[in-house]
Amino acid sequence: MGGEALAEHAIDEPVINSPYEVPARHFALNADGHPTGALNHGRRPSASFVAIAPERKGRRTKGSQTSLDFGLTERIQENRLINDIRKDVSYWRTTGRYEGVTPITRKLLEHWADVERDNRVLFCQREAAETAIFLTEVAGRRNYRHDWQARIEETNAEFNRGLPRIAMKMATGAGKTVVMAMLIAWQTLNKVQAPRDARFTNRFLIVTPGVTIRDRLKVLQPSDPDNYYRLRDLIPAGHESALDKAQIVITNWHAFQPKIKGEFAAVSKNTRKVLRPGDPEAVFKETQSEVVARVLRDFGSSKSEIVVINDEAHHCYQDKPVTSAELTADEAAEDADARVWFEGIDFVRKKIGVKKVFDLSATPYFLSGSGHSQGTLFGWTVSDFSLMDAIESGIVKVPRTPVDDNAAGSQVSYLHLWEHVKDGLPKRASTKVTLDEKPLPEVLEGALHSLYRSYERSYGHWQRELEPLGETPPVLIVVCPNTAVSKLVYDWIGGWEATRGEQVAVQEGRLELFRNYADDRLLARPRTILVDSKQLESGEALSADFKKVAAAEISGFKAQYRLDNPGADAEKITDEEILREVMNTVGKRGKLGADIRCVVSVAMLTEGWDANTVTHILGVRAFGSQLLCEQVVGRGLRRRSYVANDDGLFEAEYANVYGIPFSFIPSDRPSVDPKPPQPTLHVQALPGRESLEIQFPRVEGYRMELPDADLQFDTADVPEFPIGASEVPTWTESQGVVGIVEKDEMRDLSQIRRQQVVYKVAEHLMERYYQTGGDLRPWLFPQLRRIVARWLDECVVESDGRTAAALVELTELRARACEQIVNAIQTYGGQQRARTRAILRADDPVGTTAGVSFLTRKAAIETTKSQVSHCVLDGPAGGNTWEQILADLCELNSRVESFVKNDHLGFEIPYVHNGRSHLYIPDFLLRLRRAEGEDFDRFLIVEVSGGQKDRAQTEAKASTARNTWCPAVNNHGAFGVWGYVEVTEMVSAPEKLNQAISSVYADDPIIGDPDVLDYPEERRGA
Repeated sequence: MGGEALAEHAIDEPVINSPYEVPARHFALNADGHPTGALNHGRRPSASFVAIAPERKGRRTKGSQTSLDFGLTERIQENRLINDIRKDVSYWRTTGRYEGVTPITRKLLEHWADVERDNRVLFCQREAAETAIFLTEVAGRRNYRHDWQARIEETNAEFNRGLPRIAMKMATGAGKTVVMAMLIAWQTLNKVQAPRDARFTNRFLIVTPGVTIRDRLKVLQPSDPDNYYRLRDLIPAGHESALDKAQIVITNWHAFQPKIKGEFAAVSKNTRKVLRPGDPEAVFKETQSEVVARVLRDFGSSKSEIVVINDEAHHCYQDKPVTSAELTADEAAEDADARVWFEGIDFVRKKIGVKKVFDLSATPYFLSGSGHSQGTLFGWTVSDFSLMDAIESGIVKVPRTPVDDNAAGSQVSYLHLWEHVKDGLPKRASTKVTLDEKPLPEVLEGALHSLYRSYERSYGHWQRELEPLGETPPVLIVVCPNTAVSKLVYDWIGGWEATRGEQVAVQEGRLELFRNYADDRLLARPRTILVDSKQLESGEALSADFKKVAAAEISGFKAQYRLDNPGADAEKITDEEILREVMNTVGKRGKLGADIRCVVSVAMLTEGWDANTVTHILGVRAFGSQLLCEQVVGRGLRRRSYVANDDGLFEAEYANVYGIPFSFIPSDRPSVDPKPPQPTLHVQALPGRESLEIQFPRVEGYRMELPDADLQFDTADVPEFPIGASEVPTWTESQGVVGIVEKDEMRDLSQIRRQQVVYKVAEHLMERYYQTGGDLRPWLFPQLRRIVARWLDECVVESDGRTAAALVELTELRARACEQIVNAIQTYGGQQRARTRAILRADDPVGTTAGVSFLTRKAAIETTKSQVSHCVLDGPAGGNTWEQILADLCELNSRVESFVKNDHLGFEIPYVHNGRSHLYIPDFLLRLRRAEGEDFDRFLIVEVSGGQKDRAQTEAKASTARNTWCPAVNNHGAFGVWGYVEVTEMVSAPEKLNQAISSVYADDPIIGDPDVLDYPEERRGA
């Protein structure tokens, strides 16, 4: 199907797949790589091509910008390595169920794949991380005999000097930063769990192509308040603290360039030439070893291997020798930059070792100056989620380009804009010209007016629907070839001050919503900004009024700057840095760039700029490669709304793109306004509710233990133990020859309860006679308490107004009592029963409600008897009514001291079903009011089970919780008494809950199988 036929079959519904599942369908492509509109079932195989939306009008002019021929036919070839690995990973994910990985890796994979998550991970993000994990932990083992690593190593030996690189190809806007966070979490948590496992590390060097991305990637630092691990819920609850062990250095490749050594920094360049006339710089610059030491200094003195993560990794490659005559100036500069990046990582490997290099890029192709064929896919690329895949899954906006017009000539004017305007614009950046001297070409003015009319519609929707929700306005970006053109366009759009003789007159911008002047005065908050290297150096775009009116945002920026740069003087931040912050925060609420509506730029927006509010893009420059096209168009691909429709799909969002002959899916459909984002709710532990805290053990497993022989106590030959008047008085009176009499009395022992006496004497027995070194033997404590209670009843004789409470106050009396008791204890072996013991997590054995903090869009109800602010309801949009009823019952029950919904809490019960290990996450934890005379807490685990759940698996969960987990924890002795109940119908829920609470108080079998408890004869608390 050619371009003319395609125009008759514009694709009105480009989103055909769920963003959270494996793509199930794809559009068929014709021989030129253009979508035909026909649907094929299954996933599109990975192939090296980029589809270009054909124009309807006329024929392309051979040899001009209009053709933009990237050798498309030559690139339509299957990527065999990617497709073969994809099959193995798919089988491992579905049939193998993530077999062959470490327990912590399995927990991460299942957490990321959880369909009940409030903040689901996109499939393209999961697949990229899963592929890296599969190749590291699984490939070549067990059922996956193909050793992909060997094949990748051969490629790396040929192209990368053996550097262990693997590349993940992901469309711009698909979330590469999330994947980086997933890789860091996977490596770090495994390293903390198994420090000797050589496959993992907790040290990461992240290399970026510039300061824009470097600054943006601070969200990968666990200490950053907006870190992705928390915002994207990437860490299973209870494992957050392990992430603090990660050491992360984020830099841009320029850091690998040797600098002038510190001791020579003050020496002028001319002086250095005099001192070293032959090679004036080499001796004064750092050696490669010194460069690496500087880049890695934040790692400290450790020499262990690191993992390198390259963002926009197409800039990092080992070039092949090419004569300079074969390269343009831009290509030679690109090549030199790539060489510095690659050599820097190679020197890191030589100095301390590189465990793995993870490359992420939307376009991992060799660039034109590399010496390789331009557009050749990196041979070490192992996964691919192309822009076409991302559009079909609704993950990114659809770039929509002009396909027809009624202008004279054979070209679509606003698609091939550069061909129409290049002769009317300054060729050199140094050209000094004003709009009075050189007006914009009329075709460029027409394109700006046309895009602006579309922008007005988007702005109107924002005012009606999104501004009331605090959302920021839509954004137009204009990309220019040089600073002279960018200044002309900036002035035309936003307005400028024109000098007419001796008078300075303000000329209003041509586009009202983008004007920077009102009533001949510069607006305090500019609507349009100009961003290029000259502006960043001078900061001239910032007025004093802007700094004044944006004082709060600047103050916030400086506060964060102090956190990121300890010891630095935030007051010395330059205007250049503030302008960069304005640019980086376009579209972000509460930040310096929140109100920007238009950005005019030269090169700063080619990559790394990720505002999701971009709706319109204008390219005023030549586009000679697919890479540049996708990079620039990519600035407008990030979605604003991630709310799925009733079919579970994202509604299509569009970015209108002029001047960039690049598009994927043609559409005549009017732009659909994005749905307002659902408001998020911050669920957190509230200050002032510390008394409602619930602590719980983090159990990793269980073991059976044969305890010591039972202790037998026979009182037949034990003499009476008198407690009466002794040499220790209960009061003493002191008096001088004259003056006031002072009387000192022993504290009132009548308030000491019998149970306290039993506990104190049993504790003395335990510590003095039954514990040696680290052998604490807590299972003996219940027997000793029982023995002491019997001794008090049968052997103690109280007189002279004294009571057994004196055993708490008088250490010597207590010691003599313990001697008498221990002499009457006998040990009988042979009848011991195995007991269940809990294996607690070594690094973080105790969980708590005190650290709960997460964002949700699910239905939730406020709480009063919980330390956590809300009870989040699972299920469909309205929430789970059973869970709401159970929460209400907890609030109303007088015997419930506090409760919490087990959400982001990290409370898990390990169990086995069908021979596989699983983690069970019950619904609620209840802490009961303390019974009179008890000095420990009692807890109840409540599961709300509907009829739709798998009964076999539900029974396995319940049986393990009641008969294994509860006895194991209760035997431990440090966490109180725990019981478990399952509520299967709401009609009888109040009665069922009350019965369960009574059973916990009574130490009924609800707290565990008596055969594996330490105290079958006498139920007791902790």
